[in-house]
Amino acid sequence: MKQIVAFGGGGFSMESGNPLLDDYVMGLTGSAEPKVCFLPTASGDADHYLVRFYSTFRERAKPSHISFFRRERGVPDVRSHLLAQDMIYVGGGSLLSLLGVWRAHGVDEILREAWESGVVMCGLSAGSLCWFSEAVSGYHGEVNRVPGMGFLSHSNAVHYCEGDRRAAFHKSLLDGMAHGYAAEDGAALRFVGDELAEVVSSRPEARAYRLERRANLVRETRLATRYLGADAVPPVLPVSFDQRVAA
Repeated sequence: MKQIVAFGGGGFSMESGNPLLDDYVMGLTGSAEPKVCFLPTASGDADHYLVRFYSTFRERAKPSHISFFRRERGVPDVRSHLLAQDMIYVGGGSLLSLLGVWRAHGVDEILREAWESGVVMCGLSAGSLCWFSEAVSGYHGEVNRVPGMGFLSHSNAVHYCEGDRRAAFHKSLLDGMAHGYAAEDGAALRFVGDELAEVVSSRPEARAYRLERRANLVRETRLATRYLGADAVPPVLPVSFDQRVAA
């Protein structure tokens, strides 16, 4: 299956002591000790990010990473390494920087090949936005509309309901951006192929949304969400409402 799990925010870099999202994605690989490759490109291969990644995954997986900002990449052959993974985990940071570096090195094409071969893709923040056709990114302060790699035909917003992100997403939809999804920190969207399969969360209150343009309105639907910490708790039922947004 072609699978992508897009976190609104969360995982090892944001939720110390809460492994629910990371455990969920590793479980999708079907391996007891999955090979997990971390791409910290959006952070400029920050040292602290790599330390936290290895501290989290070394006891539960076969971790590795690839660097594009250092002389030593971490692996001898990028393509063969990525295609041999069970899971590829993309970190947060600058979406524009991530996409620029990947395209310069041809990594976007390798990732598509890996995804189509069944490697599970996941990530948070920029590592969530990158898979979609378009996204709204607020890394540099102002929230802007950015084209992604287009593995998924939808649009995306992360850290939803923080700052100007929600208003910017609504405005971009009214300006012609593709219909899409938004996720708060702690919520994750799992896609199989191009279709949303389910929404899960590492926090009981975390939510995700489907957004559609209807003339001069945006319809925002809160999606049914399964809290990973208590499977006996029924999912939050979807709720829809329309909002008129000033041009």
